[in-house]
Amino acid sequence: MRKYIAELIGTFALLFCGTGAIVINQETGGVVTHVGVAATFGLIVSAMIYTVGDISGAHLNPAVTIGFWLAKKFPGKEILPYILSQSIGAFAASGVLHFLFPTNQYLGATLPAGPIMQSFILELILTFILMFVIMHVAKGSKEQGMFAGIAIGGVVLLEALFAGPICGASMNPIRSLAPAIISQHTEHLWVYMVAPVIGVVLAVWLWLYLKPQESHSKN
Repeated sequence: MRKYIAELIGTFALLFCGTGAIVINQETGGVVTHVGVAATFGLIVSAMIYTVGDISGAHLNPAVTIGFWLAKKFPGKEILPYILSQSIGAFAASGVLHFLFPTNQYLGATLPAGPIMQSFILELILTFILMFVIMHVAKGSKEQGMFAGIAIGGVVLLEALFAGPICGASMNPIRSLAPAIISQHTEHLWVYMVAPVIGVVLAVWLWLYLKPQESHSKN
């Protein structure tokens, strides 16, 4: 239960701070700014990795959980409990934001600003890069582990910074699902459910391809 509670809290913090920054930016006429929103997402991811990483691994993302399972670094029996915990945390955060800002229309939901396929490909590539970095730093040496939060949070910040205005830079199915359901804006939601999973699968496949010597040396 410690792991599940850690995932719940971590995912709650991610959505409360990240999508909360979007909502507050809208409510205050742009005081937070786009850069501030991107920085908020990156910083909260880094903070939660250092806070609950030793307890649950700080997945905070169903696609990442699936990715670790595909890489044989996570037991299949814990996939559903992890995703359930992440979902509870995400929906709780969006619920609180809806209570605090009842007139906000989208609550930080992700919607394509251009063609649907444009956002689909962007989300796929963004998630691929994120998972590729995660696979190389989250399970590496102790020195890499010390800097995992900086590397992963930095990638989230970077990708949200340049791609956020077009696709929302979700990279996380539950991050998009919760505000979409609570705000009742589920149009094009499939983009943010499907593209990140495909991106994760491709990233894990490439990671496995690049790591054969390491695997053999351990046997």
